[in-house]
Amino acid sequence: MLLEVNPLNPDSRQINKIVACLKDDGIIVIPTDTVYAMGCSMHSSKAFEKICKLKNIRPEKANFSFIMNSLSDISAYTKPFDRSVFKLLNKSLPGPFTFILEASNNIPSFFRNKKKTVGIRIPNHKVPIEIANQLSNPLLVTSLHLTPESNSYLDYPLNPLEIFEQYSSLVDIIIDGGWGHTIPSTVVDCTNDNIRIIRQGAGFIQLNS
Repeated sequence: MLLEVNPLNPDSRQINKIVACLKDDGIIVIPTDTVYAMGCSMHSSKAFEKICKLKNIRPEKANFSFIMNSLSDISAYTKPFDRSVFKLLNKSLPGPFTFILEASNNIPSFFRNKKKTVGIRIPNHKVPIEIANQLSNPLLVTSLHLTPESNSYLDYPLNPLEIFEQYSSLVDIIIDGGWGHTIPSTVVDCTNDNIRIIRQGAGFIQLNS
């Protein structure tokens, strides 16, 4: 299903339809402030495993992120972090960043990797934020490529209609929120005292030396 959603003022009925799909182990494609992403509910191991198969990756090696609707939700899914990290998150989010933090026990066991870290996203885009808000738990997401097996940064799809052609038989709902972007989020590792950028993407951030 291709569902057109106004990125500036999402219709609550459309959001409710998407949330109902997610609660039923559905898989969606959503716009963000960077690239389009494929996602599911944080609590759906069935959908998570299906996405891993679609991307041809082993679940224990999967680099998924959690989309949350506000800063206040982060502490529930991460271990305590110091004030410098909080200040960095506060000045950067919402925005085109993925922050790597230590995961708490509230992260589903099927998702935890050996490092027990989690990528946190609060994109500057109303559609995923509103979905996460109505779902009442984070979205588990991974960047979308034109073909499921692709891992090239040059292969991010821009046109929702092109995404629909590629993925209509593989996912439940594709959200048309307008044309996407080709640059992914900037990934910032905050798991130790030496905060560092491990992938420079769309977001620019000044770290303290």
